[in-house]
Amino acid sequence: MSADSKQPRPPSDDAGGAATEDASALLLSNARLTDGRTVDVRLVKGRIEAVGTAGSLSTAGSRVDLAGYLLLPAPAEPHAHADTALSDAQGPVSYAPEEVQRRATEAALLQLGHGATALRAHVRIGDVHALGPLEAVLQARRSLRGLADLTAVAVPRLLTGAAGADGLAMLRDAVKMGAAVVGGRPDLDPDPTGYVEAVLEVAAEHGVPVDLHTDGDDPARLARFAAMAGGLRPGVSLGPCAGLARLPEDVAGRTADRLAAAGVTVVCLPQGGCAGTERRGAAPVRLLRSAGVRVAAGGGALRDAANPVGRGDPLEAAFLLASLEGLDPAEAYGAVSARAREAMGLPEVRVEAGFPAELLAVRGAGLAGVLSLAYSRIVVHRGRVVARTSAVREYCDSAAALDLPRQAGRPDPGGPAAR
Repeated sequence: MSADSKQPRPPSDDAGGAATEDASALLLSNARLTDGRTVDVRLVKGRIEAVGTAGSLSTAGSRVDLAGYLLLPAPAEPHAHADTALSDAQGPVSYAPEEVQRRATEAALLQLGHGATALRAHVRIGDVHALGPLEAVLQARRSLRGLADLTAVAVPRLLTGAAGADGLAMLRDAVKMGAAVVGGRPDLDPDPTGYVEAVLEVAAEHGVPVDLHTDGDDPARLARFAAMAGGLRPGVSLGPCAGLARLPEDVAGRTADRLAAAGVTVVCLPQGGCAGTERRGAAPVRLLRSAGVRVAAGGGALRDAANPVGRGDPLEAAFLLASLEGLDPAEAYGAVSARAREAMGLPEVRVEAGFPAELLAVRGAGLAGVLSLAYSRIVVHRGRVVARTSAVREYCDSAAALDLPRQAGRPDPGGPAAR
């Protein structure tokens, strides 16, 4: 891997072949779209300027040939744990600021290589570490500028009673410091409802989103959380809600109806495992979707105590939604791209003129194949290639080694040989 608002109104410039005068422009040529078309896509100043038939566009800037690749809106990571990521070594987790910053930066780059150009990281504050881990993650965010967008969620331990007074003051300080989202784990507070009330109060004071970490195994409590938070703007997310899958189906169904009525988003973790969660599993995605709940998918733990083999790969999350939950490939990918971006308050991305140039190219002919064998990837953030991953498959010289492509995925017929 190497580093190389609102829906916009498309520019008046047409998709003709005239080259842009901007030498910083980037032309993605011969890219396949999910509707089967092969197109050229011209990127200028962080946006898609034009999309035309293959060979119809030119540019004064750089060119990347995407023959054999499927071009998609980039995925996003709505539920990461940057402060504990990559801490799977033996012994206690180090919360030394320089160590947290190093792990958070490395984890974000790892996920960027998978395709996630925007990440939302839950960071614990309070106790003996106070705001130190948050400051370290915010420093990682600054170092990643231009490569990926990292947003921090402040997660206090307690917010109610005498013990929670310091936590509430620290939550307000966290927002002033730069945490763009407030959240936490109400299930661990002696007064879960009071905890949520405190989070919502701070969110309303500062006009920031809410992202609550809850297992969801208490249907009455989960429905109460959703009802309390439902009218808040700019938005409320709940996750991972894996406990819903352990409830009787009729109880889970009624709870899903209440979540849908409240208008909250559920962020599920198909890869299982999350910081502070003792029980594995994933939310019942099909049941939630059938009730009309907005469902996004994230990665959760990335090689920490909660999931020592976590990959933080959005395409693996989509693969699991398709293979285990029965979603079709487009729905599964939408959960880690369009729905994830929506949950994070990010602008919509389409491979159309006028939209943000947040894109992922994956070697393969179609979305199902990409989710199955998503090895070689090219990641575009703000109109610039920021990461490449190339996978090469070789076979020994024998009768069994058929004339198969060396690189994962099958190139387009007539396209260049796999490299």
